[in-house]
Amino acid sequence: MSIPSPRFTLSKKVVIEQYRQAAELADVVSYSSKTNPKVTLILEEQTEALFSVHMPNELKHIRDKSRVVFLAQGWNEARIAELYGQGIRHFVVDNEFDLDILLSALENKAWKITLSLRLKLKENSIRTERYFVFGMSSEIINRRISELKGHPALEKLGVHFHRKTQNVSEWKLRRDIEAVLTPETLEAIDLLNIGGGLPARYANSNADVLEGIFMRITEFREWLHGQGIELMVEPGRFIAAPAGKLITHVMGVYDNNILVNASVYNSDMDAILVPAKLLVENELEDKTGKPYVIKGCTPCSMDLFRYRVYLEKEPKIGDRITFLNAGAYNFASDFCDLEVIPTEIIE
Repeated sequence: MSIPSPRFTLSKKVVIEQYRQAAELADVVSYSSKTNPKVTLILEEQTEALFSVHMPNELKHIRDKSRVVFLAQGWNEARIAELYGQGIRHFVVDNEFDLDILLSALENKAWKITLSLRLKLKENSIRTERYFVFGMSSEIINRRISELKGHPALEKLGVHFHRKTQNVSEWKLRRDIEAVLTPETLEAIDLLNIGGGLPARYANSNADVLEGIFMRITEFREWLHGQGIELMVEPGRFIAAPAGKLITHVMGVYDNNILVNASVYNSDMDAILVPAKLLVENELEDKTGKPYVIKGCTPCSMDLFRYRVYLEKEPKIGDRITFLNAGAYNFASDFCDLEVIPTEIIE
């Protein structure tokens, strides 16, 4: 029998709904474009969102470059001039090396930019030596903000920090910021960007904490407004994930294993990197059905969509298996010469 090829769907309606939720929390929303650039196209057309971009390669997805927030890493004066020439006016730097190059590039020019310095904020996580920690120490931030205050090229000055993806616990924002930024720094800055970290719902995560997180962000925003500071957020996963579905089909069933015609390597790298495991449409949350393993089509033992999912009916070859909340970080690798799975934009 002929089995349909796998495909993603991406809902414009859900993208806009998620964006509007984020927009209620903050003065400025900057969508993290690396999460899914196809979402960027929708948001640029239908919202006032800005777009956080880390690599020049990503800029091709954005027509109006004035809406770009560019997070620098290892640049030079020629690159800065090129970015400015494209219309980019909002920059974030996470180390003094890149900051000093920017300041040198600003000399003797009539440029006007918004600049944020990235703060290295302590996280309560187990030391794994897996993650690079971006940002400058609070001592450096406070000193450099003091030096930058009143700089003729800076229309706005800010501080940026970023929690890891799927952050569900570290949201005591006012406490954390008051502990590291001096009153003088808070008086000097115009905006504070809390980055992303807004969680999405997966099989192995809890998004029921969102109401509490939203409440803490709202309280933090009110406190910042009392200081004359705007709040910016950079949601990526929160906007993109719920808008996407991955539609696959069963290629084989043996024992309690389901083999589908897609791989985490060309659809759900999150399953390995985070790891965030996708929900399956109509799976039994009460775990009363028969448990199955859902495996991708490659020979890799890590090519697992779900290690245990409960289904009411025994799957057959050709049956559809739809994964939910699949719109974030669904990038592909060329492992086993896998093809990129197409995305259908739906209303």
